[in-house]
Amino acid sequence: MKVLLLNTYLHGGAATACLRLENALRSEGVSVRVMDAEMAGNRWPFYAERLSFLPFERDKSVRFSFSPANFGKNITKHPWVQEADILHLHWVNQGFLSVEGIRELSMLGKPVVWTLHDMWTFTGGCHYSGTCTHFQGACGNCPYLTRPSAGDLSHRIWARKKEAYSPTLRIVTCSEWLAETAKKSSLLKDMQVSSIPNPIDTQLYQPFYNDERRNFWRSKNLNPDIPKLLFVAMNVDEERKGFRYFQESLQILKAQYPDFQLDIVVMGKAQQETLSTLPYPVHALGLIREQAELTRIYGAADVFVIPSLEDNLPNTVMEALACGTPVAGFATGGIPEMAAHLEQGYIAPQRDSQALADGIYWILQRADMSVLRRQAREKVEALYANAVVAAKYKAVYEDVLNRRD
Repeated sequence: MKVLLLNTYLHGGAATACLRLENALRSEGVSVRVMDAEMAGNRWPFYAERLSFLPFERDKSVRFSFSPANFGKNITKHPWVQEADILHLHWVNQGFLSVEGIRELSMLGKPVVWTLHDMWTFTGGCHYSGTCTHFQGACGNCPYLTRPSAGDLSHRIWARKKEAYSPTLRIVTCSEWLAETAKKSSLLKDMQVSSIPNPIDTQLYQPFYNDERRNFWRSKNLNPDIPKLLFVAMNVDEERKGFRYFQESLQILKAQYPDFQLDIVVMGKAQQETLSTLPYPVHALGLIREQAELTRIYGAADVFVIPSLEDNLPNTVMEALACGTPVAGFATGGIPEMAAHLEQGYIAPQRDSQALADGIYWILQRADMSVLRRQAREKVEALYANAVVAAKYKAVYEDVLNRRD
């Protein structure tokens, strides 16, 4: 069994999940490779792809939230594609594969598995639809477009996908939330859709003990006796990451408990102007790429806060839980599946800053914090460990091969 994993980039959330799956499968004896757009030799389609959307975009805030998939690379003759028994798509937008390129892969006669990291596969072009449910029909009247209409760009992309998708596509989603949403879509409702989470290396991501956490913060010249609240985003200012609600929840916390001390630790690209709005001392760490350092930061934090408004199965939540750190977040996407309310953390209604503030305080004031930490770690070991996830994917691979025969 030779499996080829396809993902546009080797960086970012979907790439992290894809590369972790590669490691998980290889550790379980599967012959696996990963191909990205650069390996396939298609750099220029990215620019053509973005330029093709400019005349249609509502404004620049949606520029990277919608992918027409007009341009891409025909990779059917690539030797890795030819040698593979199974083609496993992940996030293939921004000029890697066009809609027609996906159809060309399906026509090779090889089983195609597609792991969805957002909603794009079954929408008329958006990666997250927000409150829009037009994907349950034929799209059109798209809120991302400057001139929405019944036959607009989103409807035309939907029609191209309907023509291109093979009924034998095997769809996998990272979360139960996305699986249930996909099953309601007009494009995927008649296909086999299952949910398998992303894997994580539980040998690398491990909890810190009390002395280790204290020593870590001392090494950063921070007082280990003050609770540390962690916020992580590739780009803190990206609207769907919910920084506004993070800010509001901390202001509520400060007003209700003026003597309560907190240190805010932020990982990711962040403007100083944005961070200065927080009512507690902020320690910006920037982008951290080194895995060992990531595990120390997650493991040393007292609570990880994720107020995302749109998300699937965030790697950051899994990383925090694997390191035994409880989570406070909104009931968004697959987050409630990962951190069950009052078991591995606190889940607040979406956009409810007061409830999020309550959740942060509930976690930090618990006398039995060790229970939350243990439950967080146990959840990951039971559901997300490499061997667990690899076994589920191997079962899918064997099934699609058997069906082809």
